[in-house]
Amino acid sequence: MGFIKEIVRNRQLYVLAVPGIVFLALFSYIPMFGHLIAFQRFQPVKGIWGSKWVGLDNFKFFFGGHDWLRVTFNTVYLNLLFLIFGLGIALVLAITMNEIGSAWIKKLSQSLVFLPYFISWLVVSLMMLAFMSTDGLLNHGLKQIGIGEVNWYQRVQLWPVILTLVYVWKFAGYFSIIFLAAIVGISSDYYESAKIDGATRFQQIVHITIPSIRSVIVVLMLLGVGRIFFGDFGMIYGIIGDNSILYPTTDVIDTYSFRALRQLGNFGMSSAIVLYQSVMGLMAILLFNRLAKKIDPDSGLF
Repeated sequence: MGFIKEIVRNRQLYVLAVPGIVFLALFSYIPMFGHLIAFQRFQPVKGIWGSKWVGLDNFKFFFGGHDWLRVTFNTVYLNLLFLIFGLGIALVLAITMNEIGSAWIKKLSQSLVFLPYFISWLVVSLMMLAFMSTDGLLNHGLKQIGIGEVNWYQRVQLWPVILTLVYVWKFAGYFSIIFLAAIVGISSDYYESAKIDGATRFQQIVHITIPSIRSVIVVLMLLGVGRIFFGDFGMIYGIIGDNSILYPTTDVIDTYSFRALRQLGNFGMSSAIVLYQSVMGLMAILLFNRLAKKIDPDSGLF
């Protein structure tokens, strides 16, 4: 009865929530039944219920080699780099833009740092090819200063750094706008009191600005940790493609499962990889959320 009274009392709000609930049900919850394929030798013509059940054979095939260790490490390592440097530089950008006194310069800077977010990964990959190919702009500049030609697409160890720089360039502006919105909501009384006490601008940033937006920082970190086992497929495959030379440092779970499906046609193994990825992502966000709540009870997502 209490649940029905709640629905009746706030019926307008629940009606507004219906489209979102339907969207989640259709595209997030119902597709979860597709994980059953991970336990089958799936054949599209027979469907889920007609395909042969093979238990954990798909998982044994995946975990039987060493590839799963490599792609898992690459996925976590790259996402940690993206998370740390992406949010860190975004926070610095937001604080810097907040300190700009001129209104038109502030608006212009916000637009410029936000612009890369709207550029698709396909366009970014073409830009990088023009910039980093053997006859690209970067090598042309190196030749001008007396340094020889560098084949960037064969320098395996450099690509975690390169991908991090590209990620920061594309997403730091987006996250900085979120931080800036939180900073704008901080009461000016705190800063006025700090000025009276003789605090410098740097001290105000350290002791007022950053602590005041701590909850926003934690939420963005939690969302990032929740996807730490999910590589950015559009980014990695758009830029790296099928360049097997770079697989040791750039091959992530998403691209590995895609190749398993595309080259081997193995639906079952691809689904087993994705299920492993989903379970690990769930465990990561539960662990980090618990840790965040221990540090600050109001910082957790749930």
